[in-house]
Amino acid sequence: MSSLRVNENLPQGLYHPSFERDSCGVGFIANIKARKSHQLVMDAVTMLERMSHRGACGCEPNTGDGTGILIQIPHEFFTNECNKLGIKLPSFGQYAVGLVFFPRDPKAREECRTVLNRQIKKMKMTMLGYRLLPTRNSDIGETALRAEPVMEQIFIKCPAVVVDEMEFERKLYIFRQYSARVINETVKAVEGKFYYASCSSRTILYKGMLTTMQVPNYFDDLKSEEFTSAFAIVHSRFSTNTFPEWKLAQPFRFIAHNGEINTVKGNAGWMQAQSALFQSKLFTKEEMEMILPICQTNQSDSAVLDNAIELLYMCGRSLPHVLMMLIPEAWDGNEQMEQYKKDFYEYHAAMMEPWDGPASISFTDGKIIG
Repeated sequence: MSSLRVNENLPQGLYHPSFERDSCGVGFIANIKARKSHQLVMDAVTMLERMSHRGACGCEPNTGDGTGILIQIPHEFFTNECNKLGIKLPSFGQYAVGLVFFPRDPKAREECRTVLNRQIKKMKMTMLGYRLLPTRNSDIGETALRAEPVMEQIFIKCPAVVVDEMEFERKLYIFRQYSARVINETVKAVEGKFYYASCSSRTILYKGMLTTMQVPNYFDDLKSEEFTSAFAIVHSRFSTNTFPEWKLAQPFRFIAHNGEINTVKGNAGWMQAQSALFQSKLFTKEEMEMILPICQTNQSDSAVLDNAIELLYMCGRSLPHVLMMLIPEAWDGNEQMEQYKKDFYEYHAAMMEPWDGPASISFTDGKIIG
């Protein structure tokens, strides 16, 4: 009896190999009752490891295109770790944690801290202290190792006069945008190597130019039983439009993105062209100038989208509102869509060009996830 062996590279029925695309792996896990646990974080890491085929690596198989995990701030973990350093954290929500990528040069790093501390005072916030992030880089590739930053966590106390959680988040946003710009423009040896992966009272981000399998060994924090969250977003990067960098690993501060934004050049151009007209009742004119430019040109399409999402969110919209504004459904001429949704999309089309092309986006503001 003879058997027919199907050639997987040839068309079969309605399937054709030309339709296949390699792209990022993205996903999230959440406890629907908002109960935090270390097991959930471990499940997210397992999910990430299972997506190794969705990420890229260089000619060195141990240099990844980038991967990471975004979770809620593990208050119990940070309280205990900071106690060891002599840092006393206030109650949950009354402080923020930032993950900062510093340059490896010690002198440049100290200059960065000087500017950073000065800007904290300017924003009338208190720097509680720094924590060097424990990492293990023994199994990462030479290319990733050469570009590896020094990662430190900064702890910032909420001013007593700030009673609204979102007001604190907006102050952190202004501080982060302005201090990053000043440091990258004034500290000569930085050369774009200073970067805030995250800075929030709600979420913390662990990411780098790694493969998915390297993440649990590289970041020691993930192993602690006190390292808990009620949700986690994970991402394994396979970029088609940028070279790998530590800062371009995902998730970003609000999203993890799969796909390619076809209109990103026009979208970023629109944001830049309109930036002189930006105004909000939640920001003074001086504060608005401090957060510009919104969309840096030396980023990936996903990073630019994250920047736009953050601005619109900080100006008072809900996160689902922002995502629907930026990535609308095909509403024009859709006879099956409810009129109120058409009206929503038509109204926002007058102020925002659609960001066209994303295949999938997971998003969070630390309160909701979708």
